[in-house]
Amino acid sequence: MTQPVLLERDGFVATITLNRPETRNAISDDDVIDALVAAVQEADSDPDLRVAIVTGAGSSFSSGGNLKKMLEDGMSDMPPPQTRQSYRRGIQRIPLAFEAVEIPLIAAVNGPAIGAGCDLACMCDIRIAAESARFAESFVKVGIVPGDGGAFLLQRVVGYARAAEMALTGDPLTASEALAFGLVSRVVPDGDLLATARRIADSIAANPPVAVRMTKRLLREAHRSGLASVLEYSSALQAIAHTTQDHAEAVAAFAARRAPEFTGR
Repeated sequence: MTQPVLLERDGFVATITLNRPETRNAISDDDVIDALVAAVQEADSDPDLRVAIVTGAGSSFSSGGNLKKMLEDGMSDMPPPQTRQSYRRGIQRIPLAFEAVEIPLIAAVNGPAIGAGCDLACMCDIRIAAESARFAESFVKVGIVPGDGGAFLLQRVVGYARAAEMALTGDPLTASEALAFGLVSRVVPDGDLLATARRIADSIAANPPVAVRMTKRLLREAHRSGLASVLEYSSALQAIAHTTQDHAEAVAAFAARRAPEFTGR
């Protein structure tokens, strides 16, 4: 059997590819969950990597849950406590792992992102859609709720009202509708998707790595904290940033009118 998730390195940028096109890259199977969590953790812990792109093999980004396997496993017949533990030990590990990642994550949504696949895109910091992409928070259509953290993730990307519309109707959005909702930052032709994601990744990777990681953490913290707390956190991180070699290099390069060389120190 092929590897469920691929991790490829190219310079400072990693590409993490869901590699189960035969299931439209469903992410609820145990081996896929294990591999995806391991891939983002490995990319984050590699000092030579500064950005990661998340995408799907084939024509889908991710179909979310593997409904066929859920039916085969008899999930509907499980006692509720067992199902609850199944979610905790299974798919809920993905948002927790993504939340802990310090390097920026770019979702290159190459096709349908359905249910947990839509939520997977929301776990990333930046989302770019191919014109063929579709998005749906479709759990309600099959009589369940977002068990993977979608109720938390989606509204922090598009706001409560739009998240409610998506979650309560379950209806899909086209790529252009997703752009209007603020779910993605840009829509590009299918053939330009990975190149566009790579250009953004390279632009991020050109900056001081420590400052990039701290900026991401600060942005995430600002989602859930008040202004006073964010200001305190900002001053603490800024005190660290001022002591880094990369900050000194940036100032020196600016004064000398030359390109900086950042080392992540």
